[in-house]
Amino acid sequence: MKLFGICALLLVKVTFGDACASGKFTESGQCCSLCPAGFGVEVECGKEDTKCTPCPQGKFSSSEDLDSCHHCSRCPRYVTMVASCSATQDTQCKCRSGLYFRIELCLPCSKCQRGQGVSQECGLKGNTQCQDCGPGTFSEEVSGTKPCQNCTQCSDSEVEIRPCMPNSDTLCMDKKLHILSRPALDGANGTPSWSGVTEGEASPAPGTPKFTPQDGGGSNNILAYVSVLAAVVLGLLLYVAYKCWKSCKQKKALSKARAAELGTSPEGEKLQSDSGVFLDSQSLQDNQPSKGTKRDSKQDNRLYINLPPHRQEEVERLLQEGGGRGWRQLGAALGYEPEQLDLFGRGEAPAHTLLSNWAQKEGSTLGLLCSALARIERPDVVSGLNSPTQGVSVV
Repeated sequence: MKLFGICALLLVKVTFGDACASGKFTESGQCCSLCPAGFGVEVECGKEDTKCTPCPQGKFSSSEDLDSCHHCSRCPRYVTMVASCSATQDTQCKCRSGLYFRIELCLPCSKCQRGQGVSQECGLKGNTQCQDCGPGTFSEEVSGTKPCQNCTQCSDSEVEIRPCMPNSDTLCMDKKLHILSRPALDGANGTPSWSGVTEGEASPAPGTPKFTPQDGGGSNNILAYVSVLAAVVLGLLLYVAYKCWKSCKQKKALSKARAAELGTSPEGEKLQSDSGVFLDSQSLQDNQPSKGTKRDSKQDNRLYINLPPHRQEEVERLLQEGGGRGWRQLGAALGYEPEQLDLFGRGEAPAHTLLSNWAQKEGSTLGLLCSALARIERPDVVSGLNSPTQGVSVV
């Protein structure tokens, strides 16, 4: 009898599983109810149905689910609060352009790839939402704002060369272009018969076709297509040359940075930062402390946010390439929770996101940062932070 009851319960779950929104059932086979927005689970579904309770102040639930109420987020410093937390909505914070708010952090917005369109733009409602382009639509570029576009329909005077695909539009060509057509042969003498030659006109010499104004327009169109093709090839060559130049520039910059770490940078060499400020070795010598003195990183009360941009980029690069002792271990040493570090790791530059967020906190001094770096055994980054203060001359 007990076996029969179990089989009946399984049959009910299989039969009505699709109709049960929660996908869970009580021991008696009843579909477990979802808690509505503004309510959280008080007693989980099991012997009896789910019991829900209203979210107290400071917690919220924005959708129907089987979870308990979530804690309300707080807007970080320098971020405007648009709407306060309610029982059905989390705190709404307005980050700057290109960022969205998530669990007390402003994170970089994602972009939709080719073949996908934006269904919800990044903003107050969260990160960018993407959807695959369906039949009759396409998207040819990586974008965080554009939805899927409708495919082009070839007109009656055009022929379809390539059908529309999710990542490219329809390719059409004018039917009047006689690129692949051949002149019809005259049955009498086997010579080409060209359109536009009427009776009474002097026939052209053998092998010398007579072009009509329509043929002349076709030639112009052919020249236009050839010009476009040449422009595309030239663009590709310029793109490859730009990539090679950029790669060589990055290698030279990396070599200079390594030489600077070893103290072998040549005299008079000028370093350029992204902000348009030039740093020269003469100003370095004027600001260098006398030999034999050491700076105690724990007493350094300078703020990390006031470091030159190129110094911050070098620190972020070293932490990004740190392997087992990189930005994630530094974040833990600075007091960040694993959940926040996982959110940082979803971005394109987690080391930059970590240090930018930490720099906004009160007391984000170089001494505190050096102490954290010493705990994770990264003396190379500490050396970069404790190098002599560089003089600047604005161009």
